[in-house]
Amino acid sequence: MPTFSFLTTDVFTNTRFGGNQLAVFADARGLPEDAMLPIAREFNFSETTFVLPPSDPRHTRAVRIFTPGGELQFAGHPTVGTAFALAWLGLVPLRNGETAIVLEEGVGPVPVSIRSKDGKTPDFATLSVAQLPQTGPQPPAIPLLATALGLEPGDLLSGEQSPQALSCGTPFLFVPVRDRSVLARCRVRADAFESAVRGYWADMVFVFCDDPELPGSTHRARMFAPSIGVGEDPATGSACAAFGGYLANRDPRRDGTLRWVVEQGFEMGRPSIMELQVDKSAGQITGVRVGGNSVLVTRGELTL
Repeated sequence: MPTFSFLTTDVFTNTRFGGNQLAVFADARGLPEDAMLPIAREFNFSETTFVLPPSDPRHTRAVRIFTPGGELQFAGHPTVGTAFALAWLGLVPLRNGETAIVLEEGVGPVPVSIRSKDGKTPDFATLSVAQLPQTGPQPPAIPLLATALGLEPGDLLSGEQSPQALSCGTPFLFVPVRDRSVLARCRVRADAFESAVRGYWADMVFVFCDDPELPGSTHRARMFAPSIGVGEDPATGSACAAFGGYLANRDPRRDGTLRWVVEQGFEMGRPSIMELQVDKSAGQITGVRVGGNSVLVTRGELTL
């Protein structure tokens, strides 16, 4: 019977058992396509990745990303964690300083920079989005969103800081709340949540505030995506990338690199830290990057 090696990593953390779990099949050649979703469901992590040869020889690898509910065209923590895994296994030769690779994903080629401690051990990876933030249609009304999240309408912000949907390849609805105590009270009400986002452009909801816990952080967030089998996600890099569009579009600075640090997963007992950078030129967003640490947790084999 064929066997396929995998490893698991915790992403957007430098401590085991924190961050967001990821299973990586670093060589998925020969693995049946119809087995990928059942394998993702078996691990039951937010995502599992399957690494294949690239279609363009100039690129490093192709990556398919699955949640327990289906395949994604782009996701942040799988991109960062897969790059880390490939480097840790020696499948990507590292140089002193930073090593640049390109991963093919459904959204297109995604550049990733891998930082190593000594030219041998990967430590930190940063993705650059293939698709700059795109704004979605008018979101559901605040009372509907508040009910869906177990909150009162007054807990959500309005005006300039109203909810808005954006995408860097995967759409998210960004919902600002007053403070960290409100964020902690969020409880998805399944029927109301489904009703609020049914048929809407984005059915994954990123709730945030500018009241973080740790020194150096700028925002605290939680992400709920029950429609794809993810009740709550400890760290969502693709959401963080699109969040850069939300923040940069409201920032008066017109040129330069804007930086934020986002906490996520604390309410789940899996603290995660994502470093976010957005480049602006003449008021327009020209680049978005999301980075963080990863650590190896397990290695094993799966038999089909």
